[in-house]
Amino acid sequence: MLTIALLLGPSTVPSSLAMALDVLRAANAAAPRPLCRLLRLSSDGRGIASPLGQLAVDGAIEAAERADLLLLPAIGRPEAAVLRSVAPWIEFLRSRRPRRGGSAMPRFASICSAAFVLGEAGLLDGRRATTHWSLAQAFRQRYPAARLMIDQMLTHDGEVACSGGAYAGVDLCLHLVRLAGGDALARQVANQLVFDDARGLQSRHAPRLPAPDHDDGAIGRLQRWIEARYAEPLTLAGMAEQVHCSPRSLLRRFRQATGMTPMAYLQRVRVAAAEGQLADGQQTVEAVAWAVGYEDRAAFAKAFKRITGESPAARGRRSRTFSPARPP
Repeated sequence: MLTIALLLGPSTVPSSLAMALDVLRAANAAAPRPLCRLLRLSSDGRGIASPLGQLAVDGAIEAAERADLLLLPAIGRPEAAVLRSVAPWIEFLRSRRPRRGGSAMPRFASICSAAFVLGEAGLLDGRRATTHWSLAQAFRQRYPAARLMIDQMLTHDGEVACSGGAYAGVDLCLHLVRLAGGDALARQVANQLVFDDARGLQSRHAPRLPAPDHDDGAIGRLQRWIEARYAEPLTLAGMAEQVHCSPRSLLRRFRQATGMTPMAYLQRVRVAAAEGQLADGQQTVEAVAWAVGYEDRAAFAKAFKRITGESPAARGRRSRTFSPARPP
């Protein structure tokens, strides 16, 4: 039987802890014999205060020495103060460097923002990793030696596994169940939790457009102009005329303000509009492509998949599958 230690600290997100416990306890109940022993540990063995009350624990940091897997629930926004609050776990993990090479079962795993704890401990250097899509820039800046794959719901590189944002923790725990108890058990647990155990890329949940937090008023006005005319045959030269500058100057200013080129922004506006139309389920892919400004279905499908992580047809099917039942 595996011993899985869930490492808790003052910043542990209670819902992330509960989610992991739900999946792993469901696996224990469904398996012919219990799959794992679960330990909730704090650095000093005392309960953890949380917004939902005191989180009970089963022991202190020393008990993690005997665990087969150390699992870290999410820690919220991984700011400096939050990382300082889990310093005892970071120091503990630093002394337990993973071995190189493949491994069937990871020794270290993180849910959502807890990947920053593994990063601080140096466990992600040279390894594939993921975290919440909104933390990609901060993660890359802080851990340049890690191989961030922000599109992925789940990464497993040797003895280290990471999951993306929030409920991707369920994907991670089902992965652990699959490794320990097989595909059939993982599917059984997923069905019991009414959870789709093949959810594609995390990128399809990320915002399509950058946050409007820059102070270039002219570029902001151009963004709104593009958003109102995205279905028209817009050109870089035409956009530059709106800002009264050269195309080269527009490229520089637009990238500085938004992090992308004007044409890339236009593509994202079109894809965002297409998602809404596909979700409605009333039009064909070809009709949607034409309605948002693409004359070529193949070009539309390629751009759509690159930005969302799934094909237009798959997006339409998913919308029809999960649309709420209407009363008779």
